Amino acid sequence: MAEHAPKSTAFANAPEPPPELERKPLVQNLRSFAWISDRIAAVAEGRTPKWWWAAFVPSVALMIMCFVMIGYLISTGVGVWGVAHPVSWGYAIINFVFWIGIGHAGTLISAILFLLRQRWRTAVNRAAEAMTIFAVMCAGIFPLIHVGRAWMAWWLFPIPNSNNIWPQFRSPLMWDVFAVSTYFTVSLLFWYMGLMPDLATMRDRAKTKIRKYLYGLFALGWTGSNRNWSNYEKAYLVLAGLSTPLVLSVHSIVSLDFSVSQLPGWHTTIFPPYFVAGAIFSGFGMVLTLLIPVRKLCGLEEVITVRHIELMGKVILATGSMVGYAYAMEFFIAYYGGNPYEMFTFKNRAFGPYGWAYWIMVTCNVISPQLFWFKKIRTNLVAVFILSICVNIGMWFERFVIVVTSLHRDFLPANWGYYSPTYVDVLTFVGTFGLFLTLFLLFLRFVPLIAIAEVKSVIPQGDPDHPLGSVKEMLPATPEMKPAAKEPAKAAKPLGLLAEFETSAEIKSAAKKVRNAGYRRWDVFTPFPIHGMDDAMGLRDSRVGWFSFIGGVTGYCSGMLMIWFMNSFDYPLVVGGKPLFSPVYAFPVSFELTILLGAFGAVAGMLITNRLPRWHNPLFKSERFARVTHDRFFILIECRDPKFSETKTRELLEAAGSRRVEMAEE
Repeated sequence: MAEHAPKSTAFANAPEPPPELERKPLVQNLRSFAWISDRIAAVAEGRTPKWWWAAFVPSVALMIMCFVMIGYLISTGVGVWGVAHPVSWGYAIINFVFWIGIGHAGTLISAILFLLRQRWRTAVNRAAEAMTIFAVMCAGIFPLIHVGRAWMAWWLFPIPNSNNIWPQFRSPLMWDVFAVSTYFTVSLLFWYMGLMPDLATMRDRAKTKIRKYLYGLFALGWTGSNRNWSNYEKAYLVLAGLSTPLVLSVHSIVSLDFSVSQLPGWHTTIFPPYFVAGAIFSGFGMVLTLLIPVRKLCGLEEVITVRHIELMGKVILATGSMVGYAYAMEFFIAYYGGNPYEMFTFKNRAFGPYGWAYWIMVTCNVISPQLFWFKKIRTNLVAVFILSICVNIGMWFERFVIVVTSLHRDFLPANWGYYSPTYVDVLTFVGTFGLFLTLFLLFLRFVPLIAIAEVKSVIPQGDPDHPLGSVKEMLPATPEMKPAAKEPAKAAKPLGLLAEFETSAEIKSAAKKVRNAGYRRWDVFTPFPIHGMDDAMGLRDSRVGWFSFIGGVTGYCSGMLMIWFMNSFDYPLVVGGKPLFSPVYAFPVSFELTILLGAFGAVAGMLITNRLPRWHNPLFKSERFARVTHDRFFILIECRDPKFSETKTRELLEAAGSRRVEMAEE
């Protein structure tokens, strides 16, 4: 197995870290930068494997079945569903909440674990972020078709319409529209921005013109400049800070769809934290369900290690315990509150006609995760895979129990009924798995599954202060390739001296020497952000945060002003004697707009300060420079610098340890 493969020859003779600093590595067998690029990129670069087609064809078939069922529903009416009085919410809402919950793990791994400096996230965050986007796309289908007349869904958005009426923002269902759409948009921005350095890697590795063009188009001209990395990291930090309250707010707002009602079983203050914990629980379950087979099929066992699987198992154990505590508290509060209708609802859940669903939920969500207390279970991949599927099943049944058992027996026994889904309900839900897997398999085939640059930044060789940061990779001796003879061309204008380095320690040391020599027009280019490089270069703090701040303030003020104008001024409507406008009910939408425009501001600020997109950088003319996204480090000192002297500048770069210095041309 890959876990027992020999160490990379690049670092076979490297000094071992002291015993007190030893821990399970994030990349096994001390692999080099080049190996990481080659192994991860090979998934998207190689020939399409047979197992991919074996999974893709059935997924597409299921996806087509989903859209056929949706077309049948729209052409016939919602009567083809099993919904009826008193269960007016059925599979559509159950499946909506289920898919939204699955989408929470991506943002949690990307944002919250990033803020907590959990470096193990780097191997799994890319796949989890993609899973978030695809899950939210599946979730968005159900509210759209649940409105009955799907072509009228545009009335939910605050845009002018022919009847001169506006959406009613006192309804939590309207909060849902903004929460889910904001979550999808911010997750997409977060995912794409994290992809940019790796798309540049794929661009520089591409062997065909079409692949080079497409990867280059979406990489926006990324070069790995340290000034770019500085602004990039600031934007990533801001997005992580914005996404953290967003991931908590989205499922809290979804829970308000239930808890603001007066219905026993729904009207409870425990729903927001309970829903958030459950969403993280189900999301991590789906991440494990996807990544355990993928790491084996794609040969990524040394990058997605057993340590990653074990840590995710611990998260499932923690959140599963929170969910179990919430189940117990619901029963206790129903008993302690003394409300007979509330108590009947919970007794009916456990021992009524749907008791079978309740006990499946408890078994999968409360009992099975407790097995993760045992290290042997957490490190047994077959057991973890089976338990992750149990988590997914249990969380679907949780939504089924909450929706159906609270509705099927209302206050009048004459209205009691038993909800049964129709084949349209079932096939539509099964078809959404086809849509999800189709999108995930396409992502797997054409985009790096793992964040290449981020993984390089967390291995020992990526730290210039680590003993391995100065160990050079031992490449096999190869004859130097001479460029083919070209026709004499007009002499190009020189841009500056481009110096190549092999290790993170070398490039950091060289940057200090160039700075101390007094150069001003120069930059460092690296495959990943290097800790301490900003100080070595003497760079000021990035201004990206100000772009995000301005965007966030604009979003909040716009939200409050929009809701006041629509619901209090232009289309006033009295609802239950409530005030026409209150900052309280306007806050959820204003909060979502704050996050949305703040995220747009962060990404726009990163692009503006980095002067991207720029697809025609003169450095791309250098064949050696293409390795900057692979395993090499570069310094460029421009000819425009007042201190530039080709002879003295070259001597400085060679004295700093450069293995190759060449004149770059404009």
